[in-house]
Amino acid sequence: MLKLNNNDITLAQSASDKFAAIKSIAQSLTQKGLVQDGYVEGMLNRENQNSTFLGNGIAIPHGTTDTRDMVKTTGVAVHHFPQGVDWGEGNTVYVAIGIAAKSDEHLGILKQLTKVLSADGVENRLREATTGEQISALLNGDVQLEADFDASLIQLLFPASDMVQMSAVAGGLLKNTGCGEKELVADLITKTPTHLGKGLWLVGSEKSVTRTGVSFVSTANDCEFEGEQVRGLVAFAACNNAHQPILSNLSKIVFNGEQEKLLNANAAQVIGLLTNEKLTGDQDDAADNIAVYKIKNAHGLHARPGAMLVAEAKKFESAIRVSNLDGDGKEVNAKSLMKVIALGVKHGHSLQFSAEGTDAAVALESIGQAINAGLGEG
Repeated sequence: MLKLNNNDITLAQSASDKFAAIKSIAQSLTQKGLVQDGYVEGMLNRENQNSTFLGNGIAIPHGTTDTRDMVKTTGVAVHHFPQGVDWGEGNTVYVAIGIAAKSDEHLGILKQLTKVLSADGVENRLREATTGEQISALLNGDVQLEADFDASLIQLLFPASDMVQMSAVAGGLLKNTGCGEKELVADLITKTPTHLGKGLWLVGSEKSVTRTGVSFVSTANDCEFEGEQVRGLVAFAACNNAHQPILSNLSKIVFNGEQEKLLNANAAQVIGLLTNEKLTGDQDDAADNIAVYKIKNAHGLHARPGAMLVAEAKKFESAIRVSNLDGDGKEVNAKSLMKVIALGVKHGHSLQFSAEGTDAAVALESIGQAINAGLGEG
């Protein structure tokens, strides 16, 4: 997979506007021998078609499909603008990643960037960065921005008889997935959990933590702790603040008195409730309208066809979600470019769309027509 490195990054740049920034980036691509001289025109034309701003201070200027033959070698040129560049519509860019791609090698970078784009505090980190190492670590995902939390960190209906066993299992899940050492488990066992109501408890530790993560354990038995019922335990291991969004979602669940929803959920629903994501196959909120379409674009859903797909979905009032049946199966908001690109869709991959709302059927038909027409690429 194409990966950013320090040699790709030019620090301390400034530009009067986004077009001046793009010209400077195109010059870097040319000097590196990645593209022919005329590639800059394709980059400018591409920007005039649709903004390449992705979010969190990041843009990905690149050429149009008709200038792809001007790419000599796939690669990138990254410019850092500590003072920011106005990218239009109130958006400011601190890092612009100029992409020259002969095929779909750059999709890995786009997929990695979506993790950066969804995390809190990235924009400030990029603006304040002073070295190429700091920027490449952020963009490559070497800096943990989201807490580890997936099905491997969930244990449902464990036959625990007391809180010590619950804490031991929760700590064991964190240890086994690389979030900490055995001292983490021992510390969680000795901690006094906080009761969140209706049998849901919370405990955390910072001892011997190597990666921030969250685990969830529910019990099939009737047990108590300090006179209160124990039904489920959320545990976190923290070495940074990456777990805060999950704790925020947990706080909302408690505030709304929806602990039962979490305690009775299956693994996919637990993930959805605590991360605001859903996985294909969730039982709740199942949509009546579902359609599957195969992507025909030779280079998959890179930025432009991805933007065209999102623009098509945004024409409708219905809630529309999409999953890559040839990927990890995660279902995301089809109206979010960041989420759509994160699916890593390549040529021939099948996308499943589900829609809920008054215009759901029409929306899916229109999306299918747009996909069959090539999403702006013929």
